Amino acid sequence: MEKIVGLRCVECQKLYREDEVMYTCPACGIAGILDVEYDYDRQAKKLTREALGRAEHSLWRYLPILPIKDDARLPSLQCGWTPVMEFPQLAKRWGIANLYLKDDGRLPTGSFKDRSSCVGTTKAVELGYDTITCSSTGNAASSCAGFAANLGLKAYIFVPAHAPEAKVAQLRIFKSNVLLVEGTYDEAYYLCQDAAQAFGWYNRNCAINPYLIEGKKTSGLEAAEQLAGKIPDWVSVAVGDGCTVAGIWKGFVEMKRFGIIDKLPRLLGVQAKGAQPIFEAFVAGDEQLRPRRAETLADSIAVGQPRNQTKALRAIRASGGAMVAVEDQEILSAMYELAQHTGVFGEPAGVTGAAGLLRAISDGIVKKNETVLHIVSGNGLKDVRSAMKACPEARHIKVSLDEVRRVFEETRAA
Repeated sequence: MEKIVGLRCVECQKLYREDEVMYTCPACGIAGILDVEYDYDRQAKKLTREALGRAEHSLWRYLPILPIKDDARLPSLQCGWTPVMEFPQLAKRWGIANLYLKDDGRLPTGSFKDRSSCVGTTKAVELGYDTITCSSTGNAASSCAGFAANLGLKAYIFVPAHAPEAKVAQLRIFKSNVLLVEGTYDEAYYLCQDAAQAFGWYNRNCAINPYLIEGKKTSGLEAAEQLAGKIPDWVSVAVGDGCTVAGIWKGFVEMKRFGIIDKLPRLLGVQAKGAQPIFEAFVAGDEQLRPRRAETLADSIAVGQPRNQTKALRAIRASGGAMVAVEDQEILSAMYELAQHTGVFGEPAGVTGAAGLLRAISDGIVKKNETVLHIVSGNGLKDVRSAMKACPEARHIKVSLDEVRRVFEETRAA
């Protein structure tokens, strides 16, 4: 495509033509993650304030800087342009100047991963594939299955057998071929890689597919456009494999390049303490991978061997940002705290960034006079079991007004 200059390896920096490589750098192997580079001078004429003012309210408003042909067959599912909402009372409660939430739990299958699956399935059709595959802890799988169903693709999905029931239910209802792997996410990932190569399926895994992060960057593109003129000091993002935070940063950088915004936020990357290899590399000041067995209830970021740590670390450092790691109990507390004060119900990974924000405020990383945007990356109904742990028990009563009165008396002062 004329809009794309090439695919650049993050390791050796070699630039490849689109038709030279499929997934990763041939010289660097699986570590050679590729990044899509565009002809920004050419595309700047198509991404002006005036053009955006006329564009549809979906991620396809950014088609000039997405790796999809202008005449491609697009999914009919509406994806993107999720709302950004301000919560001044919660900001005051937390001790910061302003708090915004961008609720990506409203996307078609209920998670941020719909952005990448929307682009990935469209790319698969564009390239002539009839079958797509991915490995996932849950959300990427269900979003891939949903968009595959919409576009008429067959899907083979590899998920750990312990994935939350709601996410497995989505996979089954979309009639994908669900393979529950008796092993870790990392084991499911490598099995998926082998199967894609053996059977010639299109590989949707963000860890190696350079086009998927381009879908993720649309959250940053949207947030920048929605908050133009009042860009936050910080954007808090949960970090698993690393491509989400890297994608959001790329979106903000591109919007500054096009003059839609005049400054960039700092990134606050947040990992669960049971799955914190990227946090450990950040603290160590390097890009070295420190694999571990992931143990956290935030299944969507339960990645012990991330593949996009290089992009993530470079994005956070380029922004002048920071990283923190939080306990599972902090995540559950943030899940309830956010829901009861905003009405936004996020799954554990969707509120991990909020838990990290509270930690960062406490540690003095985020200052009292600063503004923060938190990306809620998944709907709480994705993991009802964790939600039940996060909130108080419901009261059982008899059919009695006196019992209702008793509950009323107990709770009205709360």
